[in-house]
Amino acid sequence: MAWFTRQKPPIEEAPPDDGEKSVRTEGLWQKCDSCGQIIWRKTVEENLQVCPKCGHHFRIGALDRLQQLFDGGEYTEHDAGLRWSDPVGLIDSKAYAKKLDETRNATGLPDAVVCGSGLFDNRRVQICALDLKFIGGSMGAVVGEKITRAIERCLAERTPLIIVSASGGARMQEGAISLMQLAKLSAALMQLDEARLPYISILTDPTTGGVTASFAMLGDLNIAEPGALIGFAGPRVIEQTIRQKLPDGFQRSEFLLEHGFLDAIVKRNDLKNYVSNALNFFLG
Repeated sequence: MAWFTRQKPPIEEAPPDDGEKSVRTEGLWQKCDSCGQIIWRKTVEENLQVCPKCGHHFRIGALDRLQQLFDGGEYTEHDAGLRWSDPVGLIDSKAYAKKLDETRNATGLPDAVVCGSGLFDNRRVQICALDLKFIGGSMGAVVGEKITRAIERCLAERTPLIIVSASGGARMQEGAISLMQLAKLSAALMQLDEARLPYISILTDPTTGGVTASFAMLGDLNIAEPGALIGFAGPRVIEQTIRQKLPDGFQRSEFLLEHGFLDAIVKRNDLKNYVSNALNFFLG
């Protein structure tokens, strides 16, 4: 029975990794939120951040939006230095001004919207794109002012306006000042309408709250990406309020198109060509 009592030899430790034989795969793959497939990240990037397996549209930032829409990805950014002046010293969980500074440093964005001018299929346009990374793409005084200035440039230069929305709504930290932007932007867009200059609204996932209740749904043409969540209050809030189960796909772009709240659903790969044709129709 010597074999039963014999001590096992110690397990030798693996030699240290010299880094020459290892293959780094971290960050090269990503999982689709819809179909669950593991996809080569470069393939997704080349497909404009759309899953090649199921067509799921991943959320993208404002800078990527502008690069995709402007010819050659080239544009002139406007009002990047515009900042919240903090007239009443608002406080969230911390001083609101400090929160804004921290968010700017973390995201590299001046605020929740980036506005630029340039060529769109050889036609000069103004494009504003919201970014969820900046406090949920929420609309505060800076967002309202930057978009209003973009509208004023459209009026001065006789150019179309395109806004790409991705937002949780009005910025709660700014209270009534944020809600004032709904009326301000609606009035500015009325001037654009009176000047007979087209405004095309592109709604992406998600577009909710005060943004939906103002400029996002006021386009001459309201376009959404597939599967985008669009609404004022969220589905959970509505269910708790009316105490009823909502239908499948409620507030998704396909549901809204079926019920007449949207003009079209356009895949990201087809978006630029679709909008270009729409501008040709409006302007000739």
